[in-house]
Amino acid sequence: MRRVLLIILSHLLFFFIVFAYQAQAHAEEEEWTIDSLETMAYARVSGEVVHGDNLNFFIDSRDDCQKVWNNFTFVTYNDPGDIKQLIGKHIPITINGEEITAKVEFISPFLELGWRVLFTIGTYPLKEYINVLNNFYIEEKKYEIKIIDGVDFKADKYFDISVNSWKLDNLVPSVLAAHKICKQLNDMES
Repeated sequence: MRRVLLIILSHLLFFFIVFAYQAQAHAEEEEWTIDSLETMAYARVSGEVVHGDNLNFFIDSRDDCQKVWNNFTFVTYNDPGDIKQLIGKHIPITINGEEITAKVEFISPFLELGWRVLFTIGTYPLKEYINVLNNFYIEEKKYEIKIIDGVDFKADKYFDISVNSWKLDNLVPSVLAAHKICKQLNDMES
């Protein structure tokens, strides 16, 4: 009886070790989505802290696929009652500790319990921007955005989790794949 119990326990232990290893390996993977929407192709990666937060790179065929619109989303379950007044405002953020602002473009309900806020960093020449961002990521070994307090703005009033990070190891091949889709969209429009 002891021998059977020992065999069962050793199998269970082995199963849990394999399961934990697989869960860790999956958590460390970058999850890129590359697709198109109307006239735009995009590459999107999910956040590491909050999986529902996305870092997006949109490439518009109407710009001959030469520019990239970089934006990101933050999901929040705080309900201050006036969150929609943030639309159009520039909110203070840091990227790897460097202070800048990001413009709130859109706010929509998220899972009936919270809000998804879309911020824009800007539109830039595609090749130069992705090259600079890739080099920045390689040097810093991280890409972290934190929403911070500013003049008449308290981050914790609007965001229950005000920081997220994204893995960008596959930034260049993902954006190149989106660029290829954009070129196909451009060819279909011609």
